[in-house]
Amino acid sequence: MTSPRRDFLGTLLGATLMARSGLRLNTIPDSDWDLSWTSRLRGEHRGVFDWPHPEGSDALWRAGMWRQEVIDAFKVPPSEVSSLLVIRHAAIPMIMSDEFWARNQLGKKNKIKDAKGKTAVANPHRTEIANFLAKDGIVLACGFAFEFMVGLDAKREGRKPDEVRPEVLTQVIPGVIIQPSGFFALLEAQRNGCGLFPSEAAV
Repeated sequence: MTSPRRDFLGTLLGATLMARSGLRLNTIPDSDWDLSWTSRLRGEHRGVFDWPHPEGSDALWRAGMWRQEVIDAFKVPPSEVSSLLVIRHAAIPMIMSDEFWARNQLGKKNKIKDAKGKTAVANPHRTEIANFLAKDGIVLACGFAFEFMVGLDAKREGRKPDEVRPEVLTQVIPGVIIQPSGFFALLEAQRNGCGLFPSEAAV
């Protein structure tokens, strides 16, 4: 994922050309980024929920609740409902493992509290995110913000970001898909038919 800005611009240009050419949505272009999630979108009920701040975890439970509400209200099978969560900006620590949280003191550095109101020493939403993924939810993460996570390990170990990035990627919650940026993910989800539920404090 070298040169994220160049990759993002190239992907954005490719998406624009696809739209102008009339290619159907869900077509996956050749890319250095994992865009396979677009092929997992099913049914006419598609929603994307924005999570830009640590305290905005309501996006997570809303994404799960909306999915179940659609299933109950319209009597459609779960496979016909697509619920996406985009984790970006200051909320990016939420995609990291408990081990990464502990060694980089993410709770203390970002003033994030656990369920008991104490400084979080582990990811307070890791289990909830894993459960959402297990129910076929899709979680996308901002590649720009992820570089700050890479930078933490690089600084702590006195190494270059490119050297530690592969290791930091292994510390991402399994199933989370990193995208060029959070706004790329939000816009691409909408381009593929998802309605947007914005954050109450979007940035």
